[in-house]
Amino acid sequence: MKLFITGIGTDVGKTIASAIVTEALEADYWKPIQAGDLDASDTHKIKSYITNPKSQFHSNAYALNTPASPHLAAALDGITIDLKQIQEPKTDNHLVIEGAGGILVPLNDTDCIIDLIQKDYNVIVVSRHYLGSINHTLLTIEALKNKNINIAGIIFSGDENKATETIILKKTGVKCIGRIDNEPYFDANVIRYYADIFRDNLLNL
Repeated sequence: MKLFITGIGTDVGKTIASAIVTEALEADYWKPIQAGDLDASDTHKIKSYITNPKSQFHSNAYALNTPASPHLAAALDGITIDLKQIQEPKTDNHLVIEGAGGILVPLNDTDCIIDLIQKDYNVIVVSRHYLGSINHTLLTIEALKNKNINIAGIIFSGDENKATETIILKKTGVKCIGRIDNEPYFDANVIRYYADIFRDNLLNL
């Protein structure tokens, strides 16, 4: 199973969700494009959260120096992101692929994050509750559906908001995999706690 983790925007909890899914499935992890924070990248963070012995962590296709939209970060590094150069790592294990920002974040003049999503990927959308998040979530799911991309489910991030969650699930028909509460901190133990909760729903995708 190949699961592509995307969010409705930046800083909505994609990396924490990716860690939980990786731990739950004892999956491999791959972030194709990292922009900025190369010494404390999302891959570094995921490694620190994972306790199972099976997960492998694959190198970024592009590791860019500036914390910015990938198209700009690449330009500042004097390169252009080429989708043909982004080769999925070979593995016999489940693979968790983490995007960057939302699905319409530009990679270059023509391609966006959504263009990284292959036909055999199942997408998990991470939605964090804030004013406007319903609109951002519905737009994200609509864009994925317009590209005939399979949506495996949604993970809500943040304290429960029944009104928001109910209307999103009703309008989209997308399955809720689970919710990640506003924890005071995240470490390997917290990630493993959520992995145990999410595991059955993930295995049934």
